Amino acid sequence: MKKNLSLISLALLSQFTFADVEYKLSITQPQHHLGNVEITFPKSAQSYVDIQLPDWRTGRYEILDMANGIRFFAASSESGKQLKWQKTDKNTWRVHLNEPTEVSVSYQVYANELALRSRHIDDSHAFIDASGFFMFSDSFRQEPVTVNLDVPDNWRSVSGMDFANSKHSFKAANYDVLLDSPIETGINELHKFSVEGRDYELVIWGEGNYDVDLMIRDLKKLVTTGSLIWHDYPYDRYVFMVHATSGARGATEHLNSTIIQRHRDKFASRDDYIGFISTAAHEFIHTWNVKNYRPEGLVPYDYVDINYSDLLWLVEGSTSYLEDYLLLSAGITTNKEFYKSLTRTLNRHLQTPGREVQSVAHTSFDKWINQGGDHGKNYSTNIYLEGALVSLALDIDLIDKSEGKVSYRDVHSELYKQHKLPNSFNSDDVKRILKEISGNDYSNWWQTYVDNPAIIDFDSLFEKVGLEHVYPPGTVKVASIDGTTKSAGQLLELTHVARDGNAWQAGLTAGDKLVALNKHHVRKDLASTLALFSPGEIVEVDFIRRHKLMTVKLQLGEKANRNKVIRAIKSPSSRQANLYKAWVGVEHPNSK
Repeated sequence: MKKNLSLISLALLSQFTFADVEYKLSITQPQHHLGNVEITFPKSAQSYVDIQLPDWRTGRYEILDMANGIRFFAASSESGKQLKWQKTDKNTWRVHLNEPTEVSVSYQVYANELALRSRHIDDSHAFIDASGFFMFSDSFRQEPVTVNLDVPDNWRSVSGMDFANSKHSFKAANYDVLLDSPIETGINELHKFSVEGRDYELVIWGEGNYDVDLMIRDLKKLVTTGSLIWHDYPYDRYVFMVHATSGARGATEHLNSTIIQRHRDKFASRDDYIGFISTAAHEFIHTWNVKNYRPEGLVPYDYVDINYSDLLWLVEGSTSYLEDYLLLSAGITTNKEFYKSLTRTLNRHLQTPGREVQSVAHTSFDKWINQGGDHGKNYSTNIYLEGALVSLALDIDLIDKSEGKVSYRDVHSELYKQHKLPNSFNSDDVKRILKEISGNDYSNWWQTYVDNPAIIDFDSLFEKVGLEHVYPPGTVKVASIDGTTKSAGQLLELTHVARDGNAWQAGLTAGDKLVALNKHHVRKDLASTLALFSPGEIVEVDFIRRHKLMTVKLQLGEKANRNKVIRAIKSPSSRQANLYKAWVGVEHPNSK
């Protein structure tokens, strides 16, 4: 009897739950950034169904309040009867059911957030990240989904999802896959290529000074490098989406695709192009790191609340660090370009007083609330910058102690093998893996460089692999106020005053507008005015605060007129040359 009851219960459950969730997006007023969404959820016997729009999107650890663009919400039963509903919080609509029924909802979306890479509609395209468009119900989160687009006839639709029954229709295994598979639809150019049995697409919206042939050539090289770290590829098809536009920059990783945004005129020069291909490498690494293994707190994703982790530095910072390794190993960039990128990262770190205050574990946990600006730079750091340099320090330490046999890449290889989704990992798991692959206990190292602000001896690190961090020839000492400025009309406004620096101690703060030093009008370029004085000299600074002219005395500091650079030492030892190759995969430029 119990068995029969169980079979009856299963039959009822399957009747009400095992069906597709159907989404439709109609774009009829693209010039006003408006779209209309219709969703049909499978039959439910619940007394109510909570329908929600995510409060953040994957890859951006920040509450975005995306429900602010929703209007004209309505709900109906499968017979067409209007259903009562109420909002229970800012992004939850509770629909009440009087009887078992399918539930259809409709609403309007305002999509004009291109730079957030969440939702954008205009008369030339739509970028559709499900987090900004498509609501979900936890009751049906694991059900298959279909998405149908009603868009202009001359638009082309591209996604990492498989096509369903038309060129503007897609299907996915569940809502999580939909959320991690954005759609680019509109007037675009599409290029397809295959490498090592896997298919790739490059879709570009917008016009710019990019070289498609160069992009494809280097992307073909890039996508072969996954095997340098991991034992397999988690996809058969991958889509690179590119927005060549204005007013938006950045990128976001997804399950088997990425969206990269750059200014339309920031592709042609070598520096700009390296910026593009480095971003592509970063997002490509994320296909493994975070999309196939990720820390506790992010498994499973909670789309309507903060997802805390003290390992976001490993998610983002390690990815930033490894991108340069892939590019150099693939022959896309040169040793000198590798040094230039590393120099930029290191000098940013050294110019961030917050590195002495906040650890990478702390900044990971606080990523959701960390602020930028003057205070942020003085008292915080970020998961990308600090995470990259902690990864560097750990990598060289592993390589040095193992004589080049073990590297940080092995850590990520093991994370993928041992903690692939739906599993997750924590700090103890990483430390355990470090001991397994190296034979050394990294608990004290972790406490020093991860759990506390990382004070790293970079000179010692670089010496191990035959590099040095030095001032370039011709560098001289000049006067400094330990602050940065921006133009504010006819004056210069302080944007950052370094904690405990000369301007800080004199009482100046960000927002003050500089007028004169010792009655010499501060020119558009602060450096040209400071050149009139010597380091250590005491000067009167006239400045404007709260629309009043004020004066303080300031003792000028001293700094080099050029930043240090990383370069290869001229005559590396055989050990340095060997460790260098084990580190970056190519020969030391000065090895014999």
